[in-house]
Amino acid sequence: MINIVLFEPEIPQNTGNIARSCAATGASLHLIKPLGFSLDDKYVKRAGLDYWDLVDIHTYENIYELLEKYDNSKFYFATTKGKMNYSDFKFEDDCFLVFGKETAGLPKNILEKYENQTMRIPMVDIEKARSLNLSNSVAIILYEALRQINFPNLV
Repeated sequence: MINIVLFEPEIPQNTGNIARSCAATGASLHLIKPLGFSLDDKYVKRAGLDYWDLVDIHTYENIYELLEKYDNSKFYFATTKGKMNYSDFKFEDDCFLVFGKETAGLPKNILEKYENQTMRIPMVDIEKARSLNLSNSVAIILYEALRQINFPNLV
């Protein structure tokens, strides 16, 4: 199983779409507070449609609570400032794929501490094009991680 972590997500529709991807793949969804919406928000529910009961969802007060709870796990951090392409990493079962908030990404101190575990999705110069939508970024990297571990329990 792959774990998706959203650091302080702001847009309910993105989280709803990501929850739907988690439900379809068996990935767990970990949300770091503060959230920019309520999990009861109609936009979150609408984007996730009737998949919410299929999502293994966890919430944390801050990212340090998550990192401490899973201190023996492998974490990868997606950022436009990543040192390597996501496809350069060897993902394993039970790893955590961490994505930052839509407007600001991940905190600088986290990126510095885990510099060798930062990854990016290749794209044109970020000065010329904004980064990809969060839910699209999650889908790209999630499916690469699943491919590498042979799509467990998926048909």
